[in-house]
Amino acid sequence: MAEVKVLHNIIAGEARQAASGETLEIVNPATGQAYATAPLSGPEDVDAAFSAAGDAFEKWRWSTPSERQAALLAFADAIEAGADELVDIECENTGKPKNLTASEEIGPMVDQVRFFAGAARVLDGRAQGEYMRGFTSSVRREPIGPVGQVAPWNYPMMMAIWKLAPALAAGNTVVLKPSDTTPASSIWLAEKLADILPTGVVNVVCGDRATGATLTAHPIPRMVSITGSTRAGMAVATAAASDLKVTHLELGGKAPVVVFDDVDLESAIEGISVAGLFNAGQDCTAATRVLCQAGVYDEFVAELAKAAAATRTGFDPADEDILYGAINNPRQLSHVSGLVERAPSHARVVTGGRQVDRDGYFYEPTVVADLQQDDELIRTEIFGPVLTVQKFGDEDEAVALANDTVYGLASSVWTSNTGTAARLAMRLDFGCVWVNTHIPLVAEMPHGGFKHSGHGKDLSMYSLEDYTRIKHVMQYHGFEG
Repeated sequence: MAEVKVLHNIIAGEARQAASGETLEIVNPATGQAYATAPLSGPEDVDAAFSAAGDAFEKWRWSTPSERQAALLAFADAIEAGADELVDIECENTGKPKNLTASEEIGPMVDQVRFFAGAARVLDGRAQGEYMRGFTSSVRREPIGPVGQVAPWNYPMMMAIWKLAPALAAGNTVVLKPSDTTPASSIWLAEKLADILPTGVVNVVCGDRATGATLTAHPIPRMVSITGSTRAGMAVATAAASDLKVTHLELGGKAPVVVFDDVDLESAIEGISVAGLFNAGQDCTAATRVLCQAGVYDEFVAELAKAAAATRTGFDPADEDILYGAINNPRQLSHVSGLVERAPSHARVVTGGRQVDRDGYFYEPTVVADLQQDDELIRTEIFGPVLTVQKFGDEDEAVALANDTVYGLASSVWTSNTGTAARLAMRLDFGCVWVNTHIPLVAEMPHGGFKHSGHGKDLSMYSLEDYTRIKHVMQYHGFEG
């Protein structure tokens, strides 16, 4: 039996176990076997982490933009240099295929850190001016202070980057809590930062939901940022309200994928099947809720089913044809399976619909057609490799169906008509609208949603600004012209 690894917290630059000595088992989803333990942090650990972050903030807040840029560029270089090691850690952490983790996550992460390194040097307030005779006014953008951050299990290392990079670029200090099932890569990232940044600027506490609640309720952080479920976001917002903390919430999604009769069918099938099944559909923007116009509906369903059936899942580092790996945990696998098993009688499971018969938590690529708007599979975020298909008649019906959800994160439109694309981009009530593509993101553009998908933006200058506060400075000089 392989040796069980012992993971640790990072507090004030030191590796520490939980003060209570309690631990969590960390399981590789591809095998279903525990491979590590991590601290089950309690109030004493969270308090120590925020004390360290609070002390560090008194110096880090005065770091210059060029100093923060240099630190982030060094961090990006460390990720790039340690990419092979980090990919191995993340794949054991998540059960993802190695080739996709290396090609689709490491490069964007490095680019995102370097973007925020540059952004640190162009963040400014409004130019000063005289808005009242005898006085000069200016606006300062300042770091908020110590920040509590909670990262999810679907993209553990990338979501940690989305949180750490803008917070640090703006001059904040951080206590990060990774998911209870996937802490390993966040610890690796924090260890690299500990070699670059002053002591206490970045701290990591591992733990469960109670640890996260303790982090949110702690009096030191002035902001709490979470990527996770809508339920978790509501809990954070409720707890933060008692202390009037700022919240940054990137939550669930149910992205409509609107396919019109005039679509380039071959291109749409390829793009939608990959965007729906990538990472086993465990993505809040996944293209898993398809609305297809009646004229092309039957052909679309048949071709989508073929593409899904030809998609391979599993965990073999040498097999580059595997598109996605394991579901993260047994509870999530049960959620996905249950939704498909409860599909109504009018629905058709065109392909898939079963757990894969092998070790670990794998589910077949699945297409369910003929669904109706009030069906559970349409209303509920599946977060698994299950694509649903509904039929619509005209553009107005497509918009009505697409917007009829509590979520508002992402969407896409597939059409050869530029007018249709332009109208849908305006009418869809989602924070992102892709046209003839689905899921690509760039560091320069914001990612975030509306309604139950939360508020605040990841990536872009908007994210950096979210991690700042605005101060008006007005100075009397007496000159009235």
